[in-house]
Amino acid sequence: MIRVLSAAVALVFAMGMAMTAEAKTAYDFTFETIDGKPLPMSQFKGKTVLVVNTASFCGFTPQYEQLEAVWKAKQSKGLVVLGVPSNDFGAQEPGSAAEIKDFCTSKYDVDFPLAAKVVVKGADAHPFYKWVSEAKGEPKWNFHKYLINGKGELVAAFESKSRPDSAEVTAAIEKSLAN
Repeated sequence: MIRVLSAAVALVFAMGMAMTAEAKTAYDFTFETIDGKPLPMSQFKGKTVLVVNTASFCGFTPQYEQLEAVWKAKQSKGLVVLGVPSNDFGAQEPGSAAEIKDFCTSKYDVDFPLAAKVVVKGADAHPFYKWVSEAKGEPKWNFHKYLINGKGELVAAFESKSRPDSAEVTAAIEKSLAN
């Protein structure tokens, strides 16, 4: 029984690694929405996507306001902001999906898409985060940002302290939207 279980665990791990190794673009990944529905990244083909691991009880949580402002200002030009809640740093996102959604909408009026809570670092990280970590490094804290261009390519990463409305992030978004 232990051998069968060990073999099954090894197979699942190998499949996860193979998926990450085979992934060529962000479109090869799927999240789940905060409401439990499939959220394939392929639905964003042709758009620039700013993927941000979020948390409700972090010093950077006020960035939700800036993320929403950037989303509203650039959505019509093809920008998608995707919030991906994670409890990986300081246990600052302990809530359920319903609690996270309620917090984001009631406190920050978040209208951009939210994924279900996932692991974003380490061996158990969501495959998307394994993929981006290989190219641009693993998130070091909440509100780390990855920028995906309209071809599904990872083009930039920004640390938590980089505000979504900073000159650096805005310039990268504008450049991606122009291509």
